[in-house]
Amino acid sequence: MRIRSAIVLGLTAAFALTGCGSDQGAGDDEGPRGPAPKVAALGPFVGECGHVTDNEVRDLGGLGQIVQSFKNGVGCNWQGTGGNSITFASYRGSPLEREKAWVTTHGRPPEPITVGGRNGFAALDPTGRICDLAVQLEDDFFEWSTARSIAGGDPCERSRALAELTIERLG
Repeated sequence: MRIRSAIVLGLTAAFALTGCGSDQGAGDDEGPRGPAPKVAALGPFVGECGHVTDNEVRDLGGLGQIVQSFKNGVGCNWQGTGGNSITFASYRGSPLEREKAWVTTHGRPPEPITVGGRNGFAALDPTGRICDLAVQLEDDFFEWSTARSIAGGDPCERSRALAELTIERLG
């Protein structure tokens, strides 16, 4: 008898719960549920490593001999002699303002620039050894970052020369 009561109770509960999932009242709220998510417009393809060769990075970046490099679909890093390095990164659908905020929190005040008719910023650290230079490409941006082990010369000039090549070679 207890089993039969449990089965009846279970079936009653199941029928009651299926009523909760019905479509009754679905037409009552026909308005939008919120703004549609923004779909980022893809900017031009920047190619592997910003369409810049290892030799160009070595020469324009002042790395001397490249002792190590890493490359993947979104970025590249070259290590030179004496602890100097250069990094390229491409960001699809990411706001440039977020990167500005990041460099600001790391003590590198961003200065507005234009490269090849495109807006961006250059951010030099107070020691004069690290420069992050980013350029907007529609809803995307790319960034060249140059790090010098000792102060000497403007690393932003090196990053800018590489960014100019990237802009010239956009696909």
